[in-house]
Amino acid sequence: MKIKKLTALISAAALLISGCSGMTKKEDLTYTDTLFDTVISIEILDPVDKSVIKGCEKLCKEYDAKFSKSNEDSEISQINNAKGKFVEVSDDTITLLEKGMYYGDMSKGLFDITIGSVSKLWDFHAEKPSVPSQKKIKSARRHVNYRNIMIVDNRVKLTDSKASLDVGAIAKGYIADRIKDYLVSKNVKHAIINLGGNVLVLGTKTDGSKYNIGIQRPFDETGEPITSVKVADKSVVTTGTYQRFFEKKGKLYHHILSPNTGRPCKNNLSSVTIITDSSLTADAMSTTCFLLGYEEGMKLVNLLDNVDAIFITDDNEIHYSDNFLKNN
Repeated sequence: MKIKKLTALISAAALLISGCSGMTKKEDLTYTDTLFDTVISIEILDPVDKSVIKGCEKLCKEYDAKFSKSNEDSEISQINNAKGKFVEVSDDTITLLEKGMYYGDMSKGLFDITIGSVSKLWDFHAEKPSVPSQKKIKSARRHVNYRNIMIVDNRVKLTDSKASLDVGAIAKGYIADRIKDYLVSKNVKHAIINLGGNVLVLGTKTDGSKYNIGIQRPFDETGEPITSVKVADKSVVTTGTYQRFFEKKGKLYHHILSPNTGRPCKNNLSSVTIITDSSLTADAMSTTCFLLGYEEGMKLVNLLDNVDAIFITDDNEIHYSDNFLKNN
């Protein structure tokens, strides 16, 4: 049995770094950490006071404390452990949950932030991960329904006391957008926010050229890109089977779970990359489109304005959305 966990070896990050080469920085304005279940990096390319990058660190740790399902004191954990009672939470958590419910509606339930009862059965971080029994999966699936989230002002409860929130498919996007807002408020015009492959670039590079963001070749452990996109002031987010998985008895089990089966989603996709202004939109849409599958996911993207997509099928064929082909 083999296991692969999400690491900092992401081609998007590698290409971003190479794309910034040649610039002279007076001081280090980079923050790197392990938060949100992944390795993160924020780099400011403008000459600003170091307090700005310290502010980014403070924000990241605050959001991790609110949204982490592994932190028993986080607001998400408090809701999960409240046994159906109301919990008062921050505006950030309310907004995040409302966005999650919006994408639940858009996807007709395929995107479901109450997948927690199922996702906790699949421990992709274990040294020896195992496949949960069908009996356990069937039982857990009964508690997956985002409509069980009740919000009244700043109070939240799960009307099913055994339901469990897991906001991993949307939280990093929300956080990246808030960090961008903070940097803009500090008059930063050029920066790279990379939250474990959820990439958001502020403006262009300092020489006015676009960033070159690599899309990783699925299952290539060197992080070699299969293609790349040139962007400015955009977010690029990829959901892929290769990001977190394990193999057992010759079968691969990845982390993108279907609420319909409680098991890794089976279709002909290896990854979906979304390019748009909002990192939250890119984050949620990459997962939604993966769960919808190539045909339905591409149909959805082609209906939306200002959303580009790259689908990579399991034969390593690259498929571009209509808007991507028009804009590139």
